[in-house]
Amino acid sequence: MTGPEHNSADAARPDSGESHAQLVIDPKTGELSRKSKSGLTGAVDWQLAARTGSLLVPSGPRTTRYSAEQAVAELAEASIRAEAPVREVSHLVDGSVVPAARIVDRPGWIRAAAASMSALTGTDSRDRGFVGKPAGVQAGAMLAFLSTAILGQYDPFSGPDGTLLLVAPNIMGVERALGVPPSDFRLWVCLHEVTHRVQFSSAPWLAGYMKRNVEVLGEVGDEPMADILARLMEAVKDRRRGIEDPAASGVIGLLRASQPEPQREALDRLLMLGTLLEGHADHVMDAVGPAVVPSVTRIRSAFDQRRRRPGNPIQRLLRALLGMDAKVAQYVRGKKFVDEVVATVGMERFNAIWTDGDTLPRTDEIGEPRRWVNRVLG
Repeated sequence: MTGPEHNSADAARPDSGESHAQLVIDPKTGELSRKSKSGLTGAVDWQLAARTGSLLVPSGPRTTRYSAEQAVAELAEASIRAEAPVREVSHLVDGSVVPAARIVDRPGWIRAAAASMSALTGTDSRDRGFVGKPAGVQAGAMLAFLSTAILGQYDPFSGPDGTLLLVAPNIMGVERALGVPPSDFRLWVCLHEVTHRVQFSSAPWLAGYMKRNVEVLGEVGDEPMADILARLMEAVKDRRRGIEDPAASGVIGLLRASQPEPQREALDRLLMLGTLLEGHADHVMDAVGPAVVPSVTRIRSAFDQRRRRPGNPIQRLLRALLGMDAKVAQYVRGKKFVDEVVATVGMERFNAIWTDGDTLPRTDEIGEPRRWVNRVLG
């Protein structure tokens, strides 16, 4: 997977929390310019985050060695078997080689996630110094919590073909909690995650698009604090008047309100892309149907009920702070968008969405699919 390259002529070492200037070559014009680079993206020691998270993470569900080995073997096989039905349903066929999935435990996912974040933000733990230590510990605690909920993840930033990660203990724990057939559930999970792999292999520009928007999101400008506070206050007033945008509620809404226009637009693009990717994957995993996963209807019903359970107060607070509730909303809104567009124009025409950044849904289109159809398909 490759995206447009980012050529750096000279980069300041991000060894403090201050804003840094970076000389970059514009790939279109060849001109040298100076770009503000965020000290925030360079202020996390991701190696320390990985170590911290691995120490803090609770163990997974109790199981025998035989059951664990059986689950690992079945997940590895299911990740390969899911490829054909995913491509058949999605009509995304590119002839790429199917790489083996990595079946990991919770500490394994934490290490992989930390490495991916380091690659995505363009940081190197050797450059962090002391300033990255506190943030590394905080990030490690966050990864430890997230590692208990993640079933699988496709990482497009690790190697030329990306990496499909499947967290075996979490998958085993959920299938037991739901009381569904393990083999069916494992394949069902693989259908979702393999769809992500197919999305990125069929649209190689996606990885570069994500990385560029993360870079913009992390840039530090020289905007006066008074302007930032004014936007936050206005957002709070809007909420009190009941005119808050549902797509930007909660912590994410306040984050958007605190940002200047370029960062806000980058965040919106990332949110819309995430909503599309998750919704499309949910659409595909359900569209595969009972011929491949006999208990698919039962699994979907039980899984959706589990998503809606509130959990204890501490878990609810952590979910809100980490944006996990927004993640669940992404699945729902994204799947509804994909379902409606595919029902209206068919999957072949829907796939125009993977052409480039301009054909992705905009914030005013994700809830009104007809707008996207009119704009992109005419």
